[in-house]
Amino acid sequence: MQPFPVDQAQCDDYRRTFQEQGFLVLPGFYAPAAIDDACAKIDAFLNGAEAPITVDHLLSERRAYWSYARRIAPREMFKFNDLYLFVEEVRQLALGERLSPILSALLGDTAVLCNSLNFAYGSQQPPHVDSLYMTPQTPEHLVASWIALEDVRSDAGPMAYFAGSHKIPRFHFSDGGRHAIAEEMPRWQHYMTEQLTQMKLKEESFLARKGDVFIWHSELLHGGTIIQDKTKTRRSLVCHYYGEQDCRNMQLTLQGLNHSYWLDRLPHGVVATTGDFTEADFPESTYLSRHPDVAASVAAGHQASGYSHWQEHGVKEGRIV
Repeated sequence: MQPFPVDQAQCDDYRRTFQEQGFLVLPGFYAPAAIDDACAKIDAFLNGAEAPITVDHLLSERRAYWSYARRIAPREMFKFNDLYLFVEEVRQLALGERLSPILSALLGDTAVLCNSLNFAYGSQQPPHVDSLYMTPQTPEHLVASWIALEDVRSDAGPMAYFAGSHKIPRFHFSDGGRHAIAEEMPRWQHYMTEQLTQMKLKEESFLARKGDVFIWHSELLHGGTIIQDKTKTRRSLVCHYYGEQDCRNMQLTLQGLNHSYWLDRLPHGVVATTGDFTEADFPESTYLSRHPDVAASVAAGHQASGYSHWQEHGVKEGRIV
């Protein structure tokens, strides 16, 4: 395969397409062999992982750490949050040396990888807009990528989107802002339905091939279609990116990679009960980092460990692990 073009003129073309349609498709961007290698590294990591990897059950939506979740359900039943924090190969897919300049061109600022989601099955999420939940400081300084880790069948719940929906006039909630207010979401849904009808926008599906990349605008209405054949997987990597300046303004910790950055932070926390962890799989360092008062107590010898604090006090206090 020839190197994918990333010169300035090509990036400008991509940006024009992106601004017009609300998305950009890069077919065959990653070679199948590169995808297979990354998947093998992810598999090896998860099979032996003791890291505090946060997962969400696809049916119940319950959040847990992988150390507990792997004991109660098959791996395919979970969405893995932020493997980019632990697996270099995930970072290299999300911020590949050919992909990073394209992402930055679309953002209008240097791209910062801020989260990643690994799916085995289709998400079946209803149509939504990312900026409602990950509202950037600078409008439109948020983009997302969807990387196909296998060929997608039409009965496996492919990704769906409404081309041009990023041009729908912005909905404002009662506080005047753009960030979602849960009780007002029915109003937002009604508004979007009316706008889709007025603009005559229709749902389309993305039947990806392994290695394809789909990048979408922060305001593009998109989701996951219903899985018709429950035996069919739809393995994918989804990533979101903020602009560097917003991240600098928030004084976040950034690590450089391929002329872009990834956000170095703690994994998402979990509200857990005493049966969710043994001392051996308790994320000690993460718990202490999340709760400086506990770390100080342990350092002073008032508490034996973060795990003992969590057992004795943390569970009752509702502390995030």
